[in-house]
Amino acid sequence: MKHEARVLLDHGSGGRASLRLIQNIFLSCFGNSILDSLDDAAVLEIEGRLAMSTDTFTVDPPFFPGGDIGSLAVHGTSNDVSMLGAEPLYLSCAFVLEEGLPLATLEAVVASMGRSLKETSLRIVTGDTKVVPKGAVDKLFINTTGIGRLLVENPPRGRRAEAGDAILISGTVGDHGLAVLSKREGMQFDSPIISDSAMLHPLVLSLLQAVPDINVLRDPTRGGLATTLNEIAQQSAQEFVIREEAIPIQGAVAEGCSFLGLDPLYLANEGKFLCILPQSKARQALDVLQAHPLGRSAQCIGEVRSGHPGRVVLQTEFGGERFLRMLEGEQMPRIC
Repeated sequence: MKHEARVLLDHGSGGRASLRLIQNIFLSCFGNSILDSLDDAAVLEIEGRLAMSTDTFTVDPPFFPGGDIGSLAVHGTSNDVSMLGAEPLYLSCAFVLEEGLPLATLEAVVASMGRSLKETSLRIVTGDTKVVPKGAVDKLFINTTGIGRLLVENPPRGRRAEAGDAILISGTVGDHGLAVLSKREGMQFDSPIISDSAMLHPLVLSLLQAVPDINVLRDPTRGGLATTLNEIAQQSAQEFVIREEAIPIQGAVAEGCSFLGLDPLYLANEGKFLCILPQSKARQALDVLQAHPLGRSAQCIGEVRSGHPGRVVLQTEFGGERFLRMLEGEQMPRIC
């Protein structure tokens, strides 16, 4: 029987095994003029103001319908930089690997990251690899830090939401969270549920070029739409009023959540974003979003008011109202 190659503690020693891992797996997919120098730090050339974000990805399982931990790491950090109205340019990437992890698994994750990088001019320019004893980590964790160049004079920020603004969502919510959970639990639904993990910069760039005076951009990842709305309402000290019937949710996601007793408004998303901007610009922004493949399901879901600072009110389909509160506890762990 052929022995399956696996990650060894020696791969994290900094010696020959580490070099082989870097050259045979990482450089084969990430190689570029900056990274190929293999220095301990990268020299970058950027003009103007910068945006920077860091994130760690521990998703379980590492492969799920529509993506994997590798593509998710590239998309997630790139998207966070884009939400400040910046063009993502550079990534650092650190891997924490469990001893015994099949090298084929690592190769598949790295190859997926390489394909995601090719979607834009984004490059991985520095990184690190650590190997820990079996059981000290679950398979592999990835940490990424992204740096980008600001494209707008006044970057979108959570504190900038103003009374009278329209609240837009770029597409359906809950797809990523339910896709990961269904894979984790081995569940199947009548219609396949696919993660929405995607690189949002091309859509954000189109939006900023057409409508530069956007007050807030934010991707509703952990905690979902409801938690993200609460975060922004608190940052801006405004009240948000959301129309439940306007929130786009795929039928399969709604059915799956109903079956499992989950609320799709609290499920993670990895390829959608909120856009808050003056009401007079809402129609123009929707036209831009809906013309792009990643924004076809975009909708205006509510408005900003000056009533009760930090409160999010959901107007239900039955004509009532309820508070949409921030997530308390962990509805679904290891989603991002």
